[in-house]
Amino acid sequence: MSKKNEHNHFLTEKLNGLSLPEINNTVTIPKDAGFWKKLIAYSGPGALVAVGYMDPGNWVTSIAGGAQFGYLLLSVILVSNIIAMILQYMSAKLGIVTGMDLAQATRMKSGKKLGIFLWIITELAIMATDIAEVIGSAVAINLLFGLPLLLGVIITVLDVFILLMLTRLGFRKIEAIVIALIITILAVFLYEVLLAQPVWGDMIKGFIPQKEVFLDKDALFITLGIVGATVMPHNLYLHSSIVQARQYDRSDRDELKEAIRFSKIDSNIQLSIAFVINCLLLILGASMFFGHGDHLDTLGSLYRALSDNTIVGSIASPMLSVLFAVALLASGQNSTITGTLTGQIVMEGFIKMSMPVWARRLVTRLLAVIPVVICILLFGGTEEVVEKLLIYTQVFLSVALPVSMVPLTLFTSSKKMMGEFKNNKLLTTVAWIMTIALTLLNINLIISTF
Repeated sequence: MSKKNEHNHFLTEKLNGLSLPEINNTVTIPKDAGFWKKLIAYSGPGALVAVGYMDPGNWVTSIAGGAQFGYLLLSVILVSNIIAMILQYMSAKLGIVTGMDLAQATRMKSGKKLGIFLWIITELAIMATDIAEVIGSAVAINLLFGLPLLLGVIITVLDVFILLMLTRLGFRKIEAIVIALIITILAVFLYEVLLAQPVWGDMIKGFIPQKEVFLDKDALFITLGIVGATVMPHNLYLHSSIVQARQYDRSDRDELKEAIRFSKIDSNIQLSIAFVINCLLLILGASMFFGHGDHLDTLGSLYRALSDNTIVGSIASPMLSVLFAVALLASGQNSTITGTLTGQIVMEGFIKMSMPVWARRLVTRLLAVIPVVICILLFGGTEEVVEKLLIYTQVFLSVALPVSMVPLTLFTSSKKMMGEFKNNKLLTTVAWIMTIALTLLNINLIISTF
């Protein structure tokens, strides 16, 4: 059997339907347009993916890293972002070439029993991710409006119905809202960092890896936290699905090649913005809070510190605190949209569960809200209690990362699945090194956390 026929034979064996059928193949791509018009048409999925790399789970870790170690850990953010770009490229390529998302492909190759087991692990990871977004949104609502955390958590359930309404308006509307929220976050932190007047020379040196990152036990712990919070497994499922929203000929080699090319550019642009935002978070910690890291271990404490002239000096202002909370709310809302979509992708892909869209999304959100509500009822509604839960959600993400990275590397390196679009030897080698390294780092993070 020829390589082309072997690949086509594989595609006919697919056991699943369309990934996210309500948005699949709905965004028109102009046929004879120039580069920039086509890039605009393909742009959007990268923004939804980039959201996962700047969610509330990253905030405390990145700012605390700057507050304790200055600009030292900027190199860790740089390396993490390069890893993210490679993984998301492979994820998008899998979806475009095979017409399946990562959950569907894993389910088809693993069989029913193993598929259910993998679904449970992945569902826990998505639930953990969603818990972080719920906590981030609830804390932001509490800081901005003074509402109790429990009420803020319950309010986040409404996000599901807002998402349903947006979906009816078209997937491009969702992408546009996400991009607008990302710009809001970027503008807030760029403004606050410029006010903080960072030491530019030390900042540039921070992007060069230093041995202190590995020799200092506390620095290594935060390094593991940054890497663990940056590379999120749910993004690999999400990206492999939403790239299929574009209309291109699934059987035409040139159109597949074009879709992969523009999806890669879109992803890299948006992940570069996420990289800038994560750097701004750490630079904010280094330039405003250096020397106060031991006291700034919650989102609320960071919010209050921006108004405290004993910590940030003469630039302290209630407006800086409000802007911080606004950016936090924007981050939580963004991550809520992508987390809910990923929950749907994984549920349909792994166990083929069929239910009304509103019910499926409500179930996904309740799986995240219920643990937070129980935590508040049992241990109190203080921000310290709630944000401790946020920290432990990273453990689930650490466990689930190999479950998504190993299949992704296997599938995108397979000639049978990918045909001529399979990973070359260099990319395959790099992907396996990343998978092993991140697995070991996350095992270390789990041990250190407990």
